[in-house]
Amino acid sequence: MSHTAPAGTAAPQRWDARGWSLLFVLSGTMLLDAIEVSVVLIALPTIGGRLGLTPWGVQWLMSGFALGFAALLLLGPRLVARTGRRRAYLGAMLLFAVASVAGGLAGGLASLVAIRVVKGCCAALTAPAGLAIINETFPEGPQRRRAVSVYASFGAAGFTAGLLLAGLLVESSWRWVFVFPGPVAFVLLLCGLSVLPRAPAERPARSPRLALLRDRGLLRSALGAASLNGTYQSLLVLLTFQAHGEFGWTPWRTALALLPACVPLALTVPFAGRLIARYGTGRLITLGALFPLLGYGFSLVRPEGSPYAAGMLPTLLLVEAGFCCAFAALNMQATATVGAADLRAAVSLYQMCVQLGAGVLVPVVALTLTYGDSVRLPLTLITVAGALGLLVTRLNFPTRRMSRNGRSND
Repeated sequence: MSHTAPAGTAAPQRWDARGWSLLFVLSGTMLLDAIEVSVVLIALPTIGGRLGLTPWGVQWLMSGFALGFAALLLLGPRLVARTGRRRAYLGAMLLFAVASVAGGLAGGLASLVAIRVVKGCCAALTAPAGLAIINETFPEGPQRRRAVSVYASFGAAGFTAGLLLAGLLVESSWRWVFVFPGPVAFVLLLCGLSVLPRAPAERPARSPRLALLRDRGLLRSALGAASLNGTYQSLLVLLTFQAHGEFGWTPWRTALALLPACVPLALTVPFAGRLIARYGTGRLITLGALFPLLGYGFSLVRPEGSPYAAGMLPTLLLVEAGFCCAFAALNMQATATVGAADLRAAVSLYQMCVQLGAGVLVPVVALTLTYGDSVRLPLTLITVAGALGLLVTRLNFPTRRMSRNGRSND
C-alpha cells in the first residue's frame, strides 16, 4: 500500500504488508499507552508498602501520567506540525523507552512521579501523531474506518494486557512494572524507523480556542468523557486498595478480579460503528453515563463484606457496560459539529478533558481513602461525579445518527 497517493489517483482497495505493518506499529502505541496505565494500577498497594506511602501519596503515579498527558495535549499539535509527525513520533517513543528504564532505577516518589509525567507527555505526542498518520495514509471511507477500528481495539486490549502483566510482574518486583514498557517502546521505535512515512513539516495547527467550548456537542462530550474516565479510574484505584488491604488478595488475584472492567470493551470496540449507526450517539452516551452510575450506587448500598460475585463483580460489569456504550459515541459526537479548521484543536481539547477527569478525581478519592474511616466517602464522591456526568448528557445534548457511510445525520 502506498503511503501517499498522488492527487487524482484511486487509492488501492487492499492493504499490502507495509500497510498492515504501519497500522500495527501505530496501534502498538495505543496498546503501550493503555498498558502504562493499568500495569501501575495493580502495583500501587505494593509500591506504597515498599516506600511507606499512603494511598494519596502513591496515587500520584497514576494521576501524574494523566496530568502529563493533559498538559502537553494543547501544545502537542503545534510541536508535531513544526517537527513533522515522523520525527515527533520517533523522538517521543525514544524518550518513553529511556524514561521506562529510569523508572526501574528511581528510588523515591518524587523521581518516580516526574518520570510518569514525562511518559504522559510522550503519550500526548505519540497518540495524536499516530492518529494523524492513519488519517493521512488510509483513504476516507471503509478503509479508514477499518484502520481506526483496529487502532482503537489495540488500545482497549492494552488495558487488559496491563492488568495481567502487572499481576505477574509485581510478584517478582514492583520495579518491573516501570521497566517492562521500555523494551516494547524500543521495538516500536525500531519498527517505526522502517515503516513510518516521511513527510515535510507542515504549517502549525491552529491553537485551541475557548470559543470551541461554545459548541454544545464538544463541551458535553468532553465533560461526559471526563466524568466517565475519572470515575472509572478512581473506582479501580479504590477497589485495588480494598482488595489488598481489606481482602488480602495478591496482585495476581486482584488483576483477575478487575478483568470484567476491561475485557468487554476490547471485544465490542470493533462493532461500535454499527451500534452508533443503529442507536445514535446521544442515546448511547446517556446509557454510558447511566450504567456506571447504577454501578456506583450499587456499591454504596451493598452490605460491606459482600462476596465478589454479589459485590464487586456487578459494579464492574455495570461500569464496563457504560464504556461499551459511550466510548466510541463520545469520540464521534465531540467532533460532529466542529468545522474542519478547528478539528485538530477540538480533538486536543476533548482528549485533555478525558485525562483531566482522572488527574483531578483520582487524587481527591485517594485523599478521602487515606484519611477516612471507610470506603463510603470515596464511593460517594465517585457516585456524585457519575451523577454529574449523567446530568451533562441530558442538558440539551444534540442527538445524531451515523449513516452507513460514516456521516452524521440530524
